Amino acid sequence: MAEGGGIWTPGGEYRPQREEDPSPPESAREITPEELTEMMRQLKVAEFLLSNMSTLAQLAYAKLDRSSRDLGDARLAIDALRAQLPVLEGTVPEQVLRDFGQVVTNLQLAFVGAVDEEDPNHVPEPEPEGPDLEPGAAEEPDAGS
Repeated sequence: MAEGGGIWTPGGEYRPQREEDPSPPESAREITPEELTEMMRQLKVAEFLLSNMSTLAQLAYAKLDRSSRDLGDARLAIDALRAQLPVLEGTVPEQVLRDFGQVVTNLQLAFVGAVDEEDPNHVPEPEPEGPDLEPGAAEEPDAGS
């Protein structure tokens, strides 16, 4: 989380509404298991996901950098970001979702550029569509095959 209790997003700092303002933690002592449990209870999942997405975006960019390039990890981070966007719809401001959508697009373009640098003759595979089937609704092969 950004300094001051906000969450960094591509469009600026997002400050979620809080019911009460917790006092700053004492940096000189360790947090007890009970305090950690209480902190987990108070943590909003949307806030955690936004923080996680910021970290994933930074990690993806690092994995695309020439000095630390790992295209498999970069693709995994990009796919994880894409998967989390629809989950957050309706729980965070639309502008935050748009900003992260733009980050995903930029990462995808950077990924294609990195792949081209590695192998200029590479022909990209089409992106697979997400599963539209409900669990357990997969097509079964014909019995006559």
